[in-house]
Amino acid sequence: MKYKETAKVIRQECLMEGIYSMWIQTEQIAREAIPGQFISVYSKDSSRMLPRPISLCEIDREQGSLRIVYRVAGAGTAEFSGYQAGDDIEILGPLGNGFPLTEKKAMLIGGGIGVPPMLELAKQLTGEKVIVAGYRDSLFLDQELSANGAFYVATEDGSTGTKGNVMDAIAVSGLEADVIYACGPKPMLRAIQAYAIAHGIECYLSLEERMACGVGACLACVCKSTEVDGHTHVHSKRICKEGPVFLATEVELD
Repeated sequence: MKYKETAKVIRQECLMEGIYSMWIQTEQIAREAIPGQFISVYSKDSSRMLPRPISLCEIDREQGSLRIVYRVAGAGTAEFSGYQAGDDIEILGPLGNGFPLTEKKAMLIGGGIGVPPMLELAKQLTGEKVIVAGYRDSLFLDQELSANGAFYVATEDGSTGTKGNVMDAIAVSGLEADVIYACGPKPMLRAIQAYAIAHGIECYLSLEERMACGVGACLACVCKSTEVDGHTHVHSKRICKEGPVFLATEVELD
């Protein structure tokens, strides 16, 4: 089920330049959400009709609250960054599918704004896990992630951890796993997909894409699939509906 709610902002803080963390009080969404899903957040400006899809960072079912960590990338998210405790916020969710949980040895890989979804996943996985996070330079959510698994970092400028990208960190550290979960920019996911397939590792990719409706009606966020989709009857899948999480063998990343 998905719900449209006028929720309340509990608190918000700036984690680093352009990156914000917001806790939201909800009536229903938090109680049904799972790691890997997202919500659509609506602007109060009627000239911005389309909502902004934002991944879930943390889920507190007992308190009925959600945490989103997002980057200011335009007028809509700039508006959200100005919200304060007690403000109304209109949201729709939970949307999309989520990461399947397993007790296998897991590697969680996040890059950039794909790092936040890894936190709730790390908290809910009960088996052995390693977390690899890639940043341009400054880190965020690193303390929370390191509290939930063995934590490795890659930075483009080499200021922290391995210099380079997440694949460089994996190579340098000699990390291994039975299942991989990843979220981040397409070039990163493409490299992880190739690595997982070459090594025969079960792998789940959460795709990032611009969305319009967020519920699968408009076909604005399709990706290429290896099999014919039952909805479109062509080699495509809707990221907001069949995804955002896919098996690495299900999708083709151009």
